[in-house]
Amino acid sequence: MKTEIYKTDQIKEAAAQLKQGNLVSFPTETVYGLGADATNVEAVKQVYAAKGRPSDNPLIVHVADVQTVEKYALPLSEKAQKLIKTFWPGPLTLIFKLKPGALSSHVTGGLETAAFRMPASEATLSLIREAGVPLVGPSANTSGKPSPTLAMHVYHDLKGKIAGILDDGPTKFGVESTVLDMSTDTPTVLRPGALSIEQLESVIGEVVSNKHHVGLTEVPKAPGMKYKHYAPSAQVYVVDSPSDFKIALEWAGKQPYKVGLMVTEKLYKGFDLPQNVEFFSLGQDVQTASHLLFAGLRKFDDEPEIKVILTEAFDANGIGVAYMNRLNKSAGQTHFNVNKIN
Repeated sequence: MKTEIYKTDQIKEAAAQLKQGNLVSFPTETVYGLGADATNVEAVKQVYAAKGRPSDNPLIVHVADVQTVEKYALPLSEKAQKLIKTFWPGPLTLIFKLKPGALSSHVTGGLETAAFRMPASEATLSLIREAGVPLVGPSANTSGKPSPTLAMHVYHDLKGKIAGILDDGPTKFGVESTVLDMSTDTPTVLRPGALSIEQLESVIGEVVSNKHHVGLTEVPKAPGMKYKHYAPSAQVYVVDSPSDFKIALEWAGKQPYKVGLMVTEKLYKGFDLPQNVEFFSLGQDVQTASHLLFAGLRKFDDEPEIKVILTEAFDANGIGVAYMNRLNKSAGQTHFNVNKIN
């Protein structure tokens, strides 16, 4: 299959592919999604096949208006309506209970709930309207690999497997949307993301924020709760402090292979790098680091000679919660400890 690159003045052509049951990647403010007609079971099945995604990992349904959500979901609560009014379009995914038989089990992972989002990308909102259907949209990458923040990241992973990519340049946030379960008594964050807990609580009050994982026998309500995610081929190590970095770089310089280093500019200025260590800048702070994390992991993933990636940790506050969630998943929860490595 030839994978076309569509520009934002070719939305009709991209939508025509979706209407035919084909897959088209679309831009959002968070990462690029892999779009298929959410009402077409065969098209949805193709999403799992193209990504190599486990079939019990539910998909997020992307919409261009609230009326589409109301078509499939049970009546929205007052809290849900407040969140939608405040944060949509934007990086917030909301999980609702569904009307019986409203969506295929291939979309919901067999659950009686589904996740909905209205992305803050005018190109993608236009694509959804032109296609005339909601779109499922997991990240447009090979399952388990770092999420794509550029159209070329999508092309790298899915060339020949999908019909097209709608290219609207780099994404704004670089980490996925916050997923909030509204089907429970107290709204519960299932995946931290670009919107912080504090932002959500400022609108609706108490939010439960510690339910980010499920067991091997459980079906996750949202992406990113069960399987290894965001991982390059190299082993990623989370380095917890500047003093740990000094030890980590001494260790790295003794290795017979190249090591990647992902830190902010301020931290980098204090280092004397060994010759076998390659630097990728995470910018100035946790905000820029969150935006650049996946890009750095992907850069080093394209360099097979790099076997280890050392990456800066941040306090789990605000956007730092989402950053550390993604970083820990990419590292398999592995933090640098020279005694355990050696």
